[in-house]
Amino acid sequence: MKKLAFIFLMISTVALAQRGNKDSNRIGIGGGLTQLNIFTDNFTVTPESGWIGGLSVRGNYYNNWQMSFGMFFTDSNFSIPTQKGLLQTQTSFKMSAVQIYIVPSYVAIEDHLNLEFGPVLQVNGKLGVNKNDENNLLLDQPGLIAKDILDVSKFNANIYVGINGGIKNVRARIGYQYGLTNFFGNLKNNDNVKLLGEKMKGNIGLISGQITIYL
Repeated sequence: MKKLAFIFLMISTVALAQRGNKDSNRIGIGGGLTQLNIFTDNFTVTPESGWIGGLSVRGNYYNNWQMSFGMFFTDSNFSIPTQKGLLQTQTSFKMSAVQIYIVPSYVAIEDHLNLEFGPVLQVNGKLGVNKNDENNLLLDQPGLIAKDILDVSKFNANIYVGINGGIKNVRARIGYQYGLTNFFGNLKNNDNVKLLGEKMKGNIGLISGQITIYL
């Protein structure tokens, strides 16, 4: 985590140095809410809410183009139908991740509205699940329990599109990320998934809404 923070700081410093001390070169502190979905044919996924927060740097690049660099931490959630004893229920899974993005943005209205798009590198650990729900049976995949699908891919590449609007020092940022890599790709190493003989495939869909304060 410290290495990621150092890389982010170095990239941000170099980027801002390229354009001098123009007024739009700013450090932002932001936070807000997320809704996570996983697009997959293997499970029936219900999106749930979570949170996101972190730092970003926005600087002039060329003419009406700017560049944003950001590092954000997120706990985002989704649920899958399961069987717990005789009861059918929804089991919630938590994705805790660090996201680093390098996002070009077009200045539609100076100091008020930017259109953003670009790549996001996501690093996450295993999915989190309530310890009391680890042995819940997955209704969509008989033979698997909740803890069988926790070891998801650690590195994911997403594409981000969004808008950043407001006044000079306070902006609302609304964005959407789609995962280009297989979020469930690592499950092929699980012995119970191997016995199932079915390929697990899923792509992240993450909606976020944040308020960013620029210093």
